[in-house]
Amino acid sequence: MAHSGQLTSHPFQSQPSKFPSDVEHAPRVATSSHSGCKTEKLQIKVNDGHDGSFTAFFHRPDDSSGNSISTVGVILLSGAGGGVTGPSGIYLSIADKLASLPDGQAIPTLRMDYRYPARNKYCVSDVFAPMDWLQIESKLDINRFVLVGWSFGGAPAFTVGGKDKRVIGVATVASQTAETEGIKEFAPAPVLLLHGTGDRTLSPRCSERLYEMYGSTKGQRTLHLFPDDDHALTRNSKNAEEMICEFIVKCAGIALDTKVKNNIEADLGPDTVEEKIGIMKKGGDLGGLEHVE
Repeated sequence: MAHSGQLTSHPFQSQPSKFPSDVEHAPRVATSSHSGCKTEKLQIKVNDGHDGSFTAFFHRPDDSSGNSISTVGVILLSGAGGGVTGPSGIYLSIADKLASLPDGQAIPTLRMDYRYPARNKYCVSDVFAPMDWLQIESKLDINRFVLVGWSFGGAPAFTVGGKDKRVIGVATVASQTAETEGIKEFAPAPVLLLHGTGDRTLSPRCSERLYEMYGSTKGQRTLHLFPDDDHALTRNSKNAEEMICEFIVKCAGIALDTKVKNNIEADLGPDTVEEKIGIMKKGGDLGGLEHVE
């Protein structure tokens, strides 16, 4: 299924005020075994009658490793304000971990902004553009995808997933229910729904409703509620990060052996709530209507 989109390399220094260099990787990746992956800052152009472009960060293994990579790609979608770091900044760690999985099992992962945040019609086109590029033009043989969405990001994730069979899994954190009807068409592909019961931006009832909308007759649905946690899961971000990584690895058909589990369980992200919020601000994830609470 082809859609109109073009992806071209873009220098890291092109938008220093919006995306500083410290949102290229997780905070502690340089001192870990995950430093073998590299990040490319890209500018994605979308031609859909409302032409424009947005910034993305593409994580992939270092070419010098010579290892093969998975044919599954991951796209990480932020909320109503756009941005590239996700709830509590976990997208940085998720991308670095997946792109550095051992033994030729690395999963290429892309963190993307939006042209018009919170407008699902356009954000859906934004998701299709890198999917098509990764499959057709990247020469990486990627032909299946897992989408991860935070807050508003659940809308484009489930809209695309309900339309395109290349999507083999969707995970969400504190998703909204508006414009998520695509989940009704998504089974038997699996879904993972995470939410904090103390979320004051979107009630945990939203994820409970998505669980019901998915249906119980076929497929695999998992709902996990974190007691008293907030919209960005600041109290349980590392647990959420590990759950999402394990979900993606299973979708990709990779065994959760000791090496893979050690990779996933590494602590690469920020420690304190203040540090987590700081990364989200640097990555643009707290713009517009998005909140931590």
